[in-house]
Amino acid sequence: MNILIAPNAFKNSLNAGDAARAIQQGLALSSLDCISTCFPIADGGDGTGSLIIETCKGKIIEKGVHDPLGKKIKASFGLIDNGQTAVIEMADASGLRLLNKDELNPLNASSYGTGELVKFALDTGVNKIIIAMGGSATVDGGCGILSALGVSFLNARGEMLPANPTGLTGMVKVDTSSLDQRILDCEIIILCDVDNELLGPRGAAHMFGPQKGATADGVILLDAFLKNFAAISSLQTGIDMAGIKHSGTAGGAAAGLHAWLNAKLVNGIDYFLSLTGFDEALKDCDLLITGEGSIDKQTLQGKGPVGVAVKAKKSNIPVIGVAGKVPLEQDDELNKYFDVLISINNEPGDVSTAVRNTHKNLIRTAKMIGDLLALDNRPA
Repeated sequence: MNILIAPNAFKNSLNAGDAARAIQQGLALSSLDCISTCFPIADGGDGTGSLIIETCKGKIIEKGVHDPLGKKIKASFGLIDNGQTAVIEMADASGLRLLNKDELNPLNASSYGTGELVKFALDTGVNKIIIAMGGSATVDGGCGILSALGVSFLNARGEMLPANPTGLTGMVKVDTSSLDQRILDCEIIILCDVDNELLGPRGAAHMFGPQKGATADGVILLDAFLKNFAAISSLQTGIDMAGIKHSGTAGGAAAGLHAWLNAKLVNGIDYFLSLTGFDEALKDCDLLITGEGSIDKQTLQGKGPVGVAVKAKKSNIPVIGVAGKVPLEQDDELNKYFDVLISINNEPGDVSTAVRNTHKNLIRTAKMIGDLLALDNRPA
């Protein structure tokens, strides 16, 4: 039996590569006679950039940039396609993981550091930039990125405003006269791991603001800021950035870059699988095992496990999904993609304990899967 192991990262616990190797180790400990191949995946979320660079055997370049609150840090980007394409992970310069919990405040956070990485990539002469936007600490509509590229945001008196939501409260105009023109000759691909809207109850502020540190009042202010930015952008560019799919990605950064830099917003997992040759890896596969921290309704909104499951189902390959959390009740939508859903947790415990035990729980669960499959293959 040929088994393809293609998990997403298990958030706050294991990256996709470590998760895949844990599953492979468990299968090797089982009584199943099989050949297993690891193909870790990413859907635009935190870790996507580094996985693309690794899979495509790219070169990593480290630079000094500013974190979401303006502190100087080191961040990196990658070059693939013989140096013609840059791969940028927004979380490396503007991510939640860069801040302590008590520092989180999207009203004052800026994506400026990601824009600095874009400028550094342009300095190398690339003609394409891929940006994975998951894991950001910002809800600034991409204004920080645009600011690093020379865009100014002005108030009614023509004064330049700081590129964060609090500073941009009085914005009435976007000035692109000093925009780095090299960016306009560069194809920009934004890998999106959510399909949320920019504004309203399912928008960037309401859905993701609280996990980035926004209070209830802060969420309202962030949504108002994004609404104003969208209105100004529509007036100046003719593009309704609030009406496009994936516009809520990374605190609206995807929408801002689409409106002002003509960035193309794509489904992260589909683009990743195409770029890394997943279809070829799937060809001789008899079974696909995938997973991530939680498989639920949100998984259906463009997450990695569903992306690989869709491809497997088209080839009539059965799919097993493993996760720290799966629905208690049967879910008809999830059942369309997963033949079996298995929780890797074995006994009651708190979330922190479950996260800490992810590695050994994946090994144990994969061994169990292998032993069960071996029972099915026993001679009559």
